[in-house]
Amino acid sequence: MRKVILYIATSLDGFIAKKNGGLDWLEQFPHPKGEDYGYVDLLNRIDTTLMGRNTFEFVANYDGPFPYPNSTNYVFSNSDIKSNLPIEIISGDAIEFLTDLKRKPGKDIWLIGGGRLNTSFANAGLIDEIILTQIPVFLGEGIPVFGELKHLLKTKTSSFQRYSNGISKVEFEVI
Repeated sequence: MRKVILYIATSLDGFIAKKNGGLDWLEQFPHPKGEDYGYVDLLNRIDTTLMGRNTFEFVANYDGPFPYPNSTNYVFSNSDIKSNLPIEIISGDAIEFLTDLKRKPGKDIWLIGGGRLNTSFANAGLIDEIILTQIPVFLGEGIPVFGELKHLLKTKTSSFQRYSNGISKVEFEVI
């Protein structure tokens, strides 16, 4: 069965964005030359992306070409989205959709975010791995990785890497 991987950057206090959705704090740390924090490895593992509407709008408005042209891209939204990008809008039951998708043949699935989608899938037990790139800042408030979880999300650390700029990457297996 395909795995769902939540690969996401967070502040040290667990936020993925400022309250207003801002991500400028992510750019305050220079990348070590040639370092991608496992991004290319992730792209080689997946053939599908999942994202909420707000995350999609950020990705769609980012400078440059659409970053996932070789993937099947699903955007979960109950709002009408007009886009020429290679996406499919899912407006029905997200849990049922992902449960069915995991059973279909293919590579792993990247859960890009955001927080509400992460929470829904965590509460349904559909996330298999979590890869957190931790930026060494505390935001104090913002959009959390997860909202209210219905149960403990138990994990086992499978990998840890610290970079010269203070950023760290922790990989977890959900157990």
